[in-house]
Amino acid sequence: MAKDKPLHIVSLTAENVKRIVAVSITPTGNLVEIAGKNGAGKTSILDSIWWALGGAGALQKAPIRKGQDKASIRLDLGDYIVTRKFERVEGDEFTTTLSVENADGGKLTKGQTLVSSFLGDLTMDPLEFLRKKPKDQFDTLKGYVQGVDIEAMDAANRADFDKRTDVNRRAKGKTAEADAIPIPDATPLEKVDESAITDELASVGEHNAQIERRRENREKVAADAASSRTVAGEHRARAAELIAAAEHLESQAAEMETKLAEAPPLPEPKDAAEVRARLDAAKKTNAAVDQANRRKALKTDAAALEKEAAEITARIEARNKQKQDAIAAAKMPVEGITFADGAILLNGVPFDQASDAEQLRASVAIAMAGEPRLRVLRIREGSLLDEDGLKLVAEMAQAKDWQVWVERVDSTGSRGFVIEDGHVRTTPNPAAALAAE
Repeated sequence: MAKDKPLHIVSLTAENVKRIVAVSITPTGNLVEIAGKNGAGKTSILDSIWWALGGAGALQKAPIRKGQDKASIRLDLGDYIVTRKFERVEGDEFTTTLSVENADGGKLTKGQTLVSSFLGDLTMDPLEFLRKKPKDQFDTLKGYVQGVDIEAMDAANRADFDKRTDVNRRAKGKTAEADAIPIPDATPLEKVDESAITDELASVGEHNAQIERRRENREKVAADAASSRTVAGEHRARAAELIAAAEHLESQAAEMETKLAEAPPLPEPKDAAEVRARLDAAKKTNAAVDQANRRKALKTDAAALEKEAAEITARIEARNKQKQDAIAAAKMPVEGITFADGAILLNGVPFDQASDAEQLRASVAIAMAGEPRLRVLRIREGSLLDEDGLKLVAEMAQAKDWQVWVERVDSTGSRGFVIEDGHVRTTPNPAAALAAE
């Protein structure tokens, strides 16, 4: 249907707008170059397109040329004629009116609503997008991805990256600490019962002490017997009255000697050194078991931290998949655009690291995104584009059926509409341009 047909600017006529005195431009082809020296009125022509269409909110403070009281802009869009007029009230104050006619000359009501519906992002200049900071470029494009908060996801990923780094550091520390603990070969899993050996050592000591006491007692008995015999001999030498006493003592001595002779031999002393050696060995073994248990605990801690790091990684990967799925489902203006940490990537690399041609191609495609009814794009400071860049823009404009108005500093008259002192000094010669190509 006719109403869905893309619109382009068939002609632009402007009087007394900013630096413009009077211009009339009928563009040919998809690339419309507005050339001239600085201050000649090139920017005024590009602004007038937006002012004619964008409504009161698009107007600058002083759109009327200094020294004049009235100004006008007329855009022929083929199916529609858009006319905006300005009239000075006082100082820089002004009033403005808009009229919209169809191709048959009939005036349309709600003209501003109609022309606003034609517009895409006429304020989006591809070169301005290139100069934006990565965060601003990100903000421009994130609206294409619905259903997820990319910035929140990236913030959560950054927090998890930091947490995972700390967890991995702690896990490695635990593992290194565990590996640094020396464990003797054949160390058992359980400790030796030192108390039983200690009790045994005490029992051995008591046993040996009893033997020693019995030995000392026997030696004392033997000494007492010898003393009794000595005393007996002395008694015999004395008076007869002592004989009985001597015989009694001898009888006692004989009795004691009999008991001594009949006493069983003393048991052999036990080897306390062997028990003590076993106790020392038990202590050493138990120390090794303690080391082994400490190492096992550290390994367990390290494994738990590694598991936590793996869970963090899974969370990050899940967020990234959700983000990538949302990006894949979104109708992005440029194939290969993704998002990472508050910036955009082009074919997997940061946007500002892509080649100049890739950046320009992407920026133009972004500016053309949405395919509005009015297929007009404005590029200020077009002199920053080299011939290859300008050719790329022209090719994209032709391929997508867009009309690109480019402002360039050039007064040679060799190309484009050359503006001088608010007038069109030179109109491009298509035949000459074709011959030059």
